[in-house]
Amino acid sequence: MPRGRHREFDFDAAVDAALTVFWSKGYEGTSLADLTDAIGIRRGSLYAAFGSKEALFERVLLRYSRTIAQYVEEAITAPTAHAVIARVWRGAAEATTGENAPHGCLIVHGALSCSSENDAVRSRLAEIRHSDKQRLRERFERAIAAADLPAETDPAALASYVVTVQHGIAVQARSGATRQELLAMVDLALTGIDQSV
Repeated sequence: MPRGRHREFDFDAAVDAALTVFWSKGYEGTSLADLTDAIGIRRGSLYAAFGSKEALFERVLLRYSRTIAQYVEEAITAPTAHAVIARVWRGAAEATTGENAPHGCLIVHGALSCSSENDAVRSRLAEIRHSDKQRLRERFERAIAAADLPAETDPAALASYVVTVQHGIAVQARSGATRQELLAMVDLALTGIDQSV
């Protein structure tokens, strides 16, 4: 009688399960036991599949940026600077208050309070945040060149402002603010943008 086949390891499902754990508990707050329980494998199998906790986290960040945080990439392609800003802020409000997901932002909260041994993870998340801000700055520079923004606009300051509000939305979501509350705040912030750019 043929022996039963082992169920194949579902790599994508494992990354998705790990994403939820890291998003909920942060990098340092997530233990290997948390990960193996969520994925449904032994510690040795986790190492065999991903190499290390940090390597798995890197996979999770890639998945997160291509799914939950995809709104940033989509916002940058909007036709006007005002639409870019609106899409970033509304996207943040929606992404950080999902019905069946942890509230807040993995990239904002994932490693804010890490010990020195996890500096590489904290630096990686800071690098992602910096990259988003730099892409916004470049988008606003193009908007100035196209006369979509006033010539005197400081694109770096505007990009910093946009990401500061975006990250504030994530903090408020983590603290219990509802999507409706956050979207109302976004509408108010956009009124200020209308008056200044």
